[in-house]
Amino acid sequence: MKSNPYINEESLQKFSSIIANRIHHGFTIIEKNDTLPFAVLSKGRKEVDHGFNFLICCMTLGVWSVGWIYLTYVSSKEKNIVIAIDEDGNTFEEKCYSE
Repeated sequence: MKSNPYINEESLQKFSSIIANRIHHGFTIIEKNDTLPFAVLSKGRKEVDHGFNFLICCMTLGVWSVGWIYLTYVSSKEKNIVIAIDEDGNTFEEKCYSE
């Protein structure tokens, strides 16, 4: 197996800690490759309790509607990210854009 010259112990440790942190915050690993090293993680949709939010919206005379719309928009999408090590040995994280 060929070893990549840009991967060192510090880079792999940072890579692993970022993945562990994301898993702790609810992401799951979809794909992981240790030879290149990269990982694709996903976080599923979160259900919004619209009945409760409607009640809060009525109690705040519609002020909560802005927060409710934002919460619905952000929570209704599945989040995918890729974490990898680039050619310089730096760990980076980017959003994956799907259809």
